[in-house]
Amino acid sequence: MAILWNNYSWDRIGKTNRPIRLPMAVKARKTIEQSGVIPIFEDRVVLVTSRKTRRWIFPKGYVGKGLSPVESAAREALEEAGLVGSIDGAAAGSYRYRKQGRSYSVQIFPFFVESMLEEWDEMGQRQRVVVPPLEAIDMLVHDDLRAIVSTYFNIGVELQRLRS
Repeated sequence: MAILWNNYSWDRIGKTNRPIRLPMAVKARKTIEQSGVIPIFEDRVVLVTSRKTRRWIFPKGYVGKGLSPVESAAREALEEAGLVGSIDGAAAGSYRYRKQGRSYSVQIFPFFVESMLEEWDEMGQRQRVVVPPLEAIDMLVHDDLRAIVSTYFNIGVELQRLRS
């Protein structure tokens, strides 16, 4: 755990230069590592809803203890969306976000869907949909996820043309 030490700061407000006592130690919060997938089924993308806000997202979660980011991402695809498949290659992108005072860093990997289960762990908590990449971009709320999909499918120019 990193600790930042600050003993004194000087008050330059008003006519005095008196020292102000700051807290001795301030804990630096660690960025939490997560991984997820862009599920690709044929030439389309699979999205799921988040449990709380019901927004359309990609399956993602914490990198499990003893698992690589790739293994954790594949596990999340199975648990959250009932997807069986494989990850081939490097991350398609990454993004950061803050939630409830914590910082998260997420790596997103292309996931080639071989089969979609009719029943899966979180099916009662989420919806699942299969859509073309352009429609996925419109459905995703997070700009970083939109950018990752756009870059991966090389549709940035077409997207700009459609939104003009």
